[in-house]
Amino acid sequence: MQTRSKSDIYKKKAFVAQQCSDSVFLKEPSTFQAASKSVQWQAAMKEEMDAFLQQHTWTLVPLPSHKNCVGCKWIYKLKKNLDGSVARFKARLVAKGFSQEAGLDYYETFSLVVKPTTVWLILALAASYGWKLKQLDVKNAFLHGFLDEEVYMSQPPGFVDQMHPEYVCKLEWSLYGLKHAPRAWNERFSKFLLQLGFKTSYADPSLFVKSTDHSIVVLLLYVDDIILTGDSDVAVQSVISQLTKKFDMKDLGILHFFLGLQIEYQARGLFVHQHKYVKELLQKANMEECKPCLTPCHPNQKLLNHGSPPILDLTTYRSLVGALQYLTFTRPDIAFSVNQVCQFMHQPLESHFTAVKCILRYLKGSIDLGLCFTPGSLHLQAYIDADWAGDLNDRRSTTGFVVFIGSNPISWSSKKQHTVRRSSTETEYRAMATTTTEVVWIQQLLQDLHLPQTDVPLLHCDNISTMALTTYPVFHSKSKHIEIDCHFVRERVQQGTILQLFVNSSDQYTNMFTKGLCSPQFRFNCSNLMLGCSQHMIEGG
Repeated sequence: MQTRSKSDIYKKKAFVAQQCSDSVFLKEPSTFQAASKSVQWQAAMKEEMDAFLQQHTWTLVPLPSHKNCVGCKWIYKLKKNLDGSVARFKARLVAKGFSQEAGLDYYETFSLVVKPTTVWLILALAASYGWKLKQLDVKNAFLHGFLDEEVYMSQPPGFVDQMHPEYVCKLEWSLYGLKHAPRAWNERFSKFLLQLGFKTSYADPSLFVKSTDHSIVVLLLYVDDIILTGDSDVAVQSVISQLTKKFDMKDLGILHFFLGLQIEYQARGLFVHQHKYVKELLQKANMEECKPCLTPCHPNQKLLNHGSPPILDLTTYRSLVGALQYLTFTRPDIAFSVNQVCQFMHQPLESHFTAVKCILRYLKGSIDLGLCFTPGSLHLQAYIDADWAGDLNDRRSTTGFVVFIGSNPISWSSKKQHTVRRSSTETEYRAMATTTTEVVWIQQLLQDLHLPQTDVPLLHCDNISTMALTTYPVFHSKSKHIEIDCHFVRERVQQGTILQLFVNSSDQYTNMFTKGLCSPQFRFNCSNLMLGCSQHMIEGG
């Protein structure tokens, strides 16, 4: 008798079959048809629909003849833990906002997003004062927004009403995907905060402050993610209780993960990094085993728009550069290098892709780097630098600056200037004007937080001619054409609200924002920017 075992035919064990099935559905499906084959994704879609029904998000009605019907689709996302394991299956129904008609389905779409500098300032204050950082997550945030316009949407795939399949959904509340959904949610949430006694910051409308004689509570809003902190745990908890009663929110406790940032609490203060993001980026680029290098670009690197063959895979280049842009959120050490490769997104060459790989090789060897926020003063200091006519393609200059509060960096930039400058003095003067604008804005943030400055902010510059032009109104043929808007720097200096100090180029912290540096200079800049890591070393070869 010929048995299965003799014929080498074996039936898969149940757990093996289940593993194979799970591995298929642990991928994020792109269509409803693919997702409907998975029990997990079916449950996720039902959970989303239950939220709509509980919220009374829409009513089924016949489509009026003069109205537009917006389509909809399901979006699937695997929510993961810090260790990479799957936390939950998330299905989100989104409206096809691109099919909305302006003036009929919506009018205004503008929505506010918190600025990175505001986030860093709040983290620096928390480190200085020992404030606890709490985090809240709003469930289905955009479903809480009121709609002033009549919007009609087709019924969701897989959940068409059997009694009225020809009906459409008349939206009573906002929905993800609508052009004006972020604005509707932001307006409703902001109005409720004002009722609780919060005031909106003049400098950043995503920052809300509630100040009394006994306490101060600070709230940061980024779409549906909320950071809460303050000098009174009781006051902060009271706000959390009021918010969770009004909206469907989840109290995530102490802040550990925010917008892809990982926050660690150490004896010296806060350590903020994107280790997980860097590892995923290296994996995406197939450079997990690449050889590390010591700097993100070669000393005095100049990228040209000619002299090298064009690359064929534009999508990969643009995707990697876009991912690197987000990484500059916690990695100012790659700001200049990323700024350079960003300038060739329209037509990248092989030499540009080599520069991208150099950045990734540097990240491989410095994966543990992040920003350290330690207790200290609230004194503002800024360092300014500019590379005159450094771009060989158009001879434009690059502005670089970093602003510290105490010893903590809260704002930095590496950006090419908009026009060609005629001298290094003019280039540095423009850089000083840009930096002064940022410092004045941060001063307003501190005033909104009821933390006015007692010491005059310091601007550190390594160009004596620029400092002289700022101090003494001497015009001649080389300076009379400088834009009027730059001259508010002189006004601030003369009023005594800004103080400028000379710093030697060798001690300038912002050289790394305007040019490629050799390894010793680069590490000097990194250490002064409070860039640290758990291993206290950078690999390289």
